[in-house]
Order: sequence, then C-alpha cells, then structure tokens
Amino acid sequence: MATPVQDNLVRKNAQYASNFTDGSLELPPAKRYAVVTCMDARIDPAAAFGIPLGDAHVIRNAGGNARDALRSLVISELLLGTEEILLVKHTDCGMLTFTNEDAHAVVKQTLGNDGQKELEGLDFQPFPDLEQGVNDDVQFLKDSRAIPDTVTVSGW
Repeated sequence: MATPVQDNLVRKNAQYASNFTDGSLELPPAKRYAVVTCMDARIDPAAAFGIPLGDAHVIRNAGGNARDALRSLVISELLLGTEEILLVKHTDCGMLTFTNEDAHAVVKQTLGNDGQKELEGLDFQPFPDLEQGVNDDVQFLKDSRAIPDTVTVSGW
C-alpha cells in the first residue's frame, strides 16, 4: 500500500510529465557548469541561483559536501562536458550543529550495535565554521586528481 507521500509524488509527476515540453534539451548542461549545494529542503537551487532547466547539473547532499559529490562531478566533468564547479553552502546549515561523535552516538542509540557497526568509521563530514567549510571543499576539488586542472572551481 502506498503512503500519502508516494501517492502525491506519483500524481504530481503525472501532471508534470503531461505538460513537459522540454524533452528536446540536450543531455549535457547548456551552460556547462555544475553546482554542489546542500540538500536542505528550504533551498530551491533553481530559484535561488537562477538556473533554468537544462543549464546546469545541480548536485545536492548534506552540507553541499565536495567529497560526497565527487562521483557525480567526475561524471559531469568528464562524461558530460561541464567546465566549471560552483560549490554553495548556506547559513543555518544542519551540518554546523553536530560533530562526528554526536552523529555516531545517535546512530548507536537509534539503530543499535548493528547500525553502528555498519557505519563504523564513517565520517559524516560536519563542519563547525561555514567559511572554512567552503574553503576546505574548494581546496579539496582543486587538489583532486579526479577533477581536470582546466575546470574552474569556486565556492561560497
């Protein structure tokens, strides 16, 4: 049995698909850039950054984390021809509010020893300072051998 959230998703997708007229857009992004940003539900990257459909890859994860985004960035850059990466973090990010130790304690408390064992050693990659978090991730991408030197990397 589907949940109300699933029912809504299916219904809204059917509406979207029935009115979709941009199927002729090329697979590679038209403006040849990728944005890495946070998965925070309060952020609509297309609206917040003025990205029309088809112009860019938007890669979202907890904290707009470059390390988590690396696989997608390699695909974006090497297979789909993007030439620029913009990393955008934001104020009031949840990743500013906890440490790895806090996250592991919640995992153990909520999921027990099996859950803790499966995630043992996982770096949740929180960051205590927003600006430093941006700088660290930009430097990670610039230093990565998986991102060509010809790719422009910037961050906010």
